[in-house]
Amino acid sequence: MTAGSMEVLGALDKAKTQWYHFTTIIIAGMGFFTDAYDLFCISTVTRLLGRIYYYDPATGKPGSLPPNVSSAVNGVALCGTLVGQVLFGWLGDKLGRKKVYGYTLLLMIITSIACGLSFGNSAKSVMSTLCFFRFWLGVGIGGDYPLSATIMSEYANKKTRGAFIAAVFAMQGFGILGGAAVSIIVSAIFRHAYPRPAFQVDPIGSTPHQADYVWRIIFMFGALPAALTFYYRMKMPETARYTALVERNDKRAAIEMGRVLQVDFGDFASTGNMNPVAQRVAAPEYGLFSMQFAKRHGLQLLGTTSTWFLLDIAFYSQNLFQKDIYTAVGWLPPGKTMSALEEVFRISRAQALLALCSTVPGYWFTVAFIDIIGRWIIQLMGFFFMTFFMLILTFDYYHLRGQPCPNNPSKYCGGNHIAFIVLYAFTFFFANFGPNATTFIVPAELFPARLRSTCHGLSAAAGKAGAIVGAFGFLYAAQGQHTGQPDPGYPRGIGVKNSFLLLSIINGAGFFMTFFVPETKGRSLEDLSGENEDAEKETVGSQSHRDLSTVNPV
Repeated sequence: MTAGSMEVLGALDKAKTQWYHFTTIIIAGMGFFTDAYDLFCISTVTRLLGRIYYYDPATGKPGSLPPNVSSAVNGVALCGTLVGQVLFGWLGDKLGRKKVYGYTLLLMIITSIACGLSFGNSAKSVMSTLCFFRFWLGVGIGGDYPLSATIMSEYANKKTRGAFIAAVFAMQGFGILGGAAVSIIVSAIFRHAYPRPAFQVDPIGSTPHQADYVWRIIFMFGALPAALTFYYRMKMPETARYTALVERNDKRAAIEMGRVLQVDFGDFASTGNMNPVAQRVAAPEYGLFSMQFAKRHGLQLLGTTSTWFLLDIAFYSQNLFQKDIYTAVGWLPPGKTMSALEEVFRISRAQALLALCSTVPGYWFTVAFIDIIGRWIIQLMGFFFMTFFMLILTFDYYHLRGQPCPNNPSKYCGGNHIAFIVLYAFTFFFANFGPNATTFIVPAELFPARLRSTCHGLSAAAGKAGAIVGAFGFLYAAQGQHTGQPDPGYPRGIGVKNSFLLLSIINGAGFFMTFFVPETKGRSLEDLSGENEDAEKETVGSQSHRDLSTVNPV
């Protein structure tokens, strides 16, 4: 790193918060709004897909997706996300953040629309094309993780960097809320236009033919927020840190940052002059698979990957229990007592309430306090309280839920339903005011600029591997232990109570793995990555080289 680089990056670290910082939050955040919308809106229409394409009159129950189809529809986007995180993380370091940033959003726009246009004359063909498009949707979503986090971290000053990155990630909360809101509105419009009786009154008539448009409209609407910010994302300049530290063009870094931020770089932006003593004497740069990287950042990468992996097992598997909890507290009546569109409406309303009361506040508590409390404390606190509340749900499960009602075993009588939903909501609150946000932030701060996007992508991919374990594994594990309790097509599992206990252990492991992650609050990216230390060595080396060259031989 040259003196010019140090001047440019030092000015960025000390820059005041400006309008362009908020513009960047919106541009990058809209990608995460779309990410969350597309990943979580599937839960509002899964039962509708089962009613439309997999109704079997012989069962006497509303249609439901077979286990393999449900796993594929819910999990294929997570698999695509993992691929996208690794691929675009590497491309972000190889080609530059700006060059590939727009392509992730373009891929999300195209595939969101394509999901709604899934075609075929049979259930198999429709589900196959839907899974195909959702995989590529996941690739675009995955690419947004390392690029958005890296870009925001490299634009921000060190004083408010954590809040800015957290604000980008917090748009996920609005995406989850937005997906539920769109599902509520679309289902309500179709319910009003095509009123239908409950399934138990008219099994065939309870699902109107027009219901096939509902899930398609919900999926395609996800392209809108991404499309609105695509132009602005393409106009963003490359980050100064990539230009200066990777491309080694200090002057262009100063010029491009000077166009969007009111930062004084002295006369460097116009002349590119620097102290000749500080001219670069190139030192060998270590790679990702080198011993030097392992010594400097190996334990840090272990900490960021393991904590994100453990967090996402718990975070994504918790969504699987919503059906049982909504039923226990009376938010979601048995499917046969509702029409198909009423079921979409009620599921979406319950998801919106949970997001509004726990998920969204948790994100923005992180934004407010992360540069005050610090990343490490928030992550440790989040894992601790997630473990604590999960243990309460485990050991007091039957008392909180109640027992099946004598006259209607599909409902639960007794119990403390308010306490049940509050405790469950607190696990989401402390996930978001905790490791769900910090695991996204810290990998964008710890590693050198030339490896930052790659390491964030690897950390995020570890998280999505955990999400796949949570989504697939606990889909089966949470099934009832006794004959007749599992959902149709599923084998017996360990039950919801024991699943909560297993998740408590996983959250506890995340608590201890947090000790491998250092605090990054208030420090420059170059201090954290060791690039300032390398620069000092190079400056000393260049000074010695200059002194020797001026000594006259005797």
